[in-house]
Amino acid sequence: MNDMREVDVAVIGAGQAGLSSAYHLRRTGFEPDRDFVVLDHSPGPGGAWQFRWPSLTYGKVHGMHSLPGMELTDADPSRPSAEVVREYFDRYERTFDLRVRRPVDVRAVREGENGRLLVETSDGSWSTRALINATGTWDRPFWPRYPGQETFRGRQLHTAQYAGPEEFAGQRVVVVGGGASGTQHLLEIAPCAAATTWVTRRPPVFRQGPFDEEVGRAAVALVEERVRQGLPPRNVVSVTGLPLNDAIGQGLADGVLDRQPMFDRITPDGVEWNDGPHGRRFAADVILWATGFRAALDHLTPLRLRERGGGIRVEGTRAVTDPRIHLVGYGPSASTVGANRAGRAAVRDIGRLPAEEPVEPACA
Repeated sequence: MNDMREVDVAVIGAGQAGLSSAYHLRRTGFEPDRDFVVLDHSPGPGGAWQFRWPSLTYGKVHGMHSLPGMELTDADPSRPSAEVVREYFDRYERTFDLRVRRPVDVRAVREGENGRLLVETSDGSWSTRALINATGTWDRPFWPRYPGQETFRGRQLHTAQYAGPEEFAGQRVVVVGGGASGTQHLLEIAPCAAATTWVTRRPPVFRQGPFDEEVGRAAVALVEERVRQGLPPRNVVSVTGLPLNDAIGQGLADGVLDRQPMFDRITPDGVEWNDGPHGRRFAADVILWATGFRAALDHLTPLRLRERGGGIRVEGTRAVTDPRIHLVGYGPSASTVGANRAGRAAVRDIGRLPAEEPVEPACA
């Protein structure tokens, strides 16, 4: 096998965004392994969904949209979402013959020769005219830093390591984070734990009523504006608020979702606040950081796409400073329906790139 293989388009990541992009490449006439390649570092199909905790059943998943060209139907709502989506993605890849290569770790993308990009991976290098980056966020869990964090004698874990409520039985647990994951974890853990407390940086905003098209457009517009300015995208809940569903309503009524402001320090035995005449503390065995994720973009560092604000400036899906790079599932397209639309838009834009001499087919 040659060390360097050439394609027109390299797709990095095979979650919703990557598979949507690959599907639209197929529909446009691109052939896998000849014209495009999909590189995925996960052990199997399913994107980040395959790593979700078992208690997150498919019935608890909100806003999961089918991939283009194949509906996800008749899924058992009581089954773990990881199993449902893994099987669905696997069937999708085989139906459309997308030939995802895995496990392949993309180590760096840098400037290549003759105006092409060089994609360096654990499985050799690829030369490509265009790149669709669909790496999502799961690989970059965000851990905030607080005074005394290193002194805590209990366990600290992130949502990415959460396996279910059973492991917290009889323990005193601090759940940090005001997003969907934080509230889901807390509602699951509270019946098992000896005690829980919920802390967030800002008071949570609960949204009543349906998440209709108008609300969705407004949320996307706010995220899109940040990305257009080159700022890191914010998560969806920070824009839309938490849906006030039956489970959330019951948690509020029961006092489980009794939000506290962020603590001022972590001690060996728990957390402390400076409020009140003598301050207050919560003795804890576990701190669960449900503090979200950041875009997994380190492999693009050699291209120097980041703006001074810390994000990548994007118009549509295209990186403003380099029209060969498309970020799908980033910023305003970081949702299942958004990723579908963005995949189509990216492929349409790539079709407008200046033509070049045909490349040799990539070897199998």
